[in-house]
Amino acid sequence: MREFDNLLRRFDLDYFGNGKHKISFEKMMELKKQNKVFILDVRTKEENECVKFEFAKNIPTNEIPDKINEIPKDKTVVVFCSSTTRSTIVYAYLLLMGYNDVKILLNSISEIAGFFKPGYVLKHLDNINSTD
Repeated sequence: MREFDNLLRRFDLDYFGNGKHKISFEKMMELKKQNKVFILDVRTKEENECVKFEFAKNIPTNEIPDKINEIPKDKTVVVFCSSTTRSTIVYAYLLLMGYNDVKILLNSISEIAGFFKPGYVLKHLDNINSTD
């Protein structure tokens, strides 16, 4: 619990005001192109069945503790869900587990879907279809 207390003490105005805990879809895909990111979808399996994002690894929030070994520590980890509630919980959990470079995706699911127009898909096809 002391570790969580210390983490919470870091979450002040400066921390959230600088926005370093967030990442845009464009920047995330840039890092994916360079193989420097692990994209983590923490929505439930049922949500993932309805709308799949092939560029991400789906590990539901409640399965994270049991599948933590599937999340690499040597890449930026970008977490997303249908809102930012579960992403924020998993973000804090990963920081507590020793992950140094964790980000929360800024874009909502509907905004992510909006990127997938023909021009974008052609330009980023290799990155979209690969998961880590």
